[in-house]
Amino acid sequence: MDTKLTLKLDKSVIEKAKEYASSHNRSLSRIIESYLKSLINRDKDDHESDIEISPFVKSMSTGVHIPADLDYKSEFLNHLIEKHK
Repeated sequence: MDTKLTLKLDKSVIEKAKEYASSHNRSLSRIIESYLKSLINRDKDDHESDIEISPFVKSMSTGVHIPADLDYKSEFLNHLIEKHK
């Protein structure tokens, strides 16, 4: 059920937001609703980091698990040594 909400915002912000919404074929109300939902979901998930991984990046997952204590510099050095023997 939709409920009406009145907000007081800077006039220039409202004008730019309306332009943005129009250029993306969305209503300003739906954009604000989406933003608020993302805030709620972020708090609900309670991640350690505020960095959000996009769905595209998530889709690139290979399923390979890399140990947290991996010494990547040493591994890369070993790779180069093997490569140039």
